[in-house]
Amino acid sequence: MKQTEIGLIPDDWEVKTIDEFATLTSGESPSKFKFIDGGIPYYKVEQMNNSLKYQKETPFHIQTLIFVQKGSVIFPKRGAAIETNKVRILSQDSFFDTNIMSVTLNETVSNEYFYYWLVKKELWQIADTTSIPQINNKHIKPLLVPIPPLAEQQRIAKALSDVDALISTTEKLLQKKKNIKQGAMQELLTGKKRLPGFAKTTNYKQSELGLIPEDWEVKSLGEMVKIGHGRDYKNLKSGDVPVYGTGGYMTSVNDFLYEGETVCIGRKGTIDKPQYHSGKIWTVDTLFYTYDFKSLNPKYLFYKFCLIDWLSMNEASGVPSLTAKNIEDIQIALPPEEEQTTIASVLSSMDKEIETLNTKLEKYRNLKTAMMQQLLTGKIRLV
Repeated sequence: MKQTEIGLIPDDWEVKTIDEFATLTSGESPSKFKFIDGGIPYYKVEQMNNSLKYQKETPFHIQTLIFVQKGSVIFPKRGAAIETNKVRILSQDSFFDTNIMSVTLNETVSNEYFYYWLVKKELWQIADTTSIPQINNKHIKPLLVPIPPLAEQQRIAKALSDVDALISTTEKLLQKKKNIKQGAMQELLTGKKRLPGFAKTTNYKQSELGLIPEDWEVKSLGEMVKIGHGRDYKNLKSGDVPVYGTGGYMTSVNDFLYEGETVCIGRKGTIDKPQYHSGKIWTVDTLFYTYDFKSLNPKYLFYKFCLIDWLSMNEASGVPSLTAKNIEDIQIALPPEEEQTTIASVLSSMDKEIETLNTKLEKYRNLKTAMMQQLLTGKIRLV
């Protein structure tokens, strides 16, 4: 290793400013161009909202003789996209608006290596700290970049690309599982589909909620459950009982407001995020909890709550609000209790699969971050 302006790097690496190995280009206003079919692709900063490494297709094409070549790295010059670190690689010769800048690299630097280095650098750390973050040539050109031999750059990029592929595959599988669960909820919780052993009749009857199975009934929530109001916890001592608000877990205290299974829904603020809890809990004033269930499985109720359009029941012109009466007046289609329990069990199994995939996804993202920290600084070398 050798000491450099950016710290210790391997002996066979170099340190260069971006200006030494790249050309910077800023975009231009769309008013300067004629939009035509089959022209040069033209990107707007809003189109950088996907999570892909390579910039996706654009519906905009312009008539122009100027363009930035395929493989250039692009990033936003101003606004919120800087804070979310939107960096992309052009998949074709293209041009873009004034809010985007490109870095076109010479043959000594791999575009994918530079892409990962810039992602690791984080755009917000480069930008001016004004009310609106901004990046200009003066921020980019003098940046010092560790440059391994080209073959090593390519190996580093390949290793990180493999992790990206793993992350992408997991994200797609996770979304697929979520879609399957959503479809199952729509069918099982309305009686459109019956689980084996419960379809004692194929007949349906008309109800206030539309067609439901003949052995189901419609009841208001006020007939089956009571609504509890949360309370202030600040006079309590620290303990092992979790306190929940509309955003989830807040802290832990030494007393409980309710013990058992319960479904919570926001009274004020976030009113469209139901929560299921089991055991001792405390809820704050902005979160209702349910108790005293009559012929109603709590987990089944939770999944029913997930299908309700709570925002349509908002009674306030400012901060969204619900009342206990809002909830008590809701009517739901209710199967026999045994079927409720089985439906809840099926959906809970799907939730466990989703939770497992979420854990894997977080693990892979953390792995990528660690690899970038080690590989892009030469602390770990690839064979």
